[in-house]
Amino acid sequence: MSDTEEKKPVEQQEVEEEPDVHFEPVIKLDQVETKTNEEDEEVLFKMRAKLFRFDAGAGEWKERGTGDVRFLKHKENKKIRLVMRRDKTLKVCANHYVETYMKLQPNVGSDRSWVWKVSADVSEGTPTAETLAIRFANSDNANAFKEEFEKAQTHNASLKAEEKKDEEKKD
Repeated sequence: MSDTEEKKPVEQQEVEEEPDVHFEPVIKLDQVETKTNEEDEEVLFKMRAKLFRFDAGAGEWKERGTGDVRFLKHKENKKIRLVMRRDKTLKVCANHYVETYMKLQPNVGSDRSWVWKVSADVSEGTPTAETLAIRFANSDNANAFKEEFEKAQTHNASLKAEEKKDEEKKD
């Protein structure tokens, strides 16, 4: 016991009451339903990674964000796109369809990252051509991503071929 507790009567030593404080909010906020435009899509692949983009003006790689990279397949048009959102803020840092012209190339000196070019990435709102690089925790994860990426390419290519056949039948 400290010196101050010894001098107090026993009744005061036992419990000192804490005031019951309650604050009413100044502004009442209603819960708002937000749409991500991913409601009509199913997740085919999801893995944590770090995304970079090449800044040609500065001649260096700039980090776009860390989060889950996902391949999403639309329920109606069946197209597969790559979407990545940053952790915590959920801001989109990659958003594009996986097209056949895209070639995944190993990043120089790393077995756990890939580089590819995109002609229309819509993560910033307007479609822009980008060179992207993605890095995973290990080479197994990187290889799993490459496998899914190539599956998505062949799937989207077969959809385009079917669309072409349908158009030719109409003519």
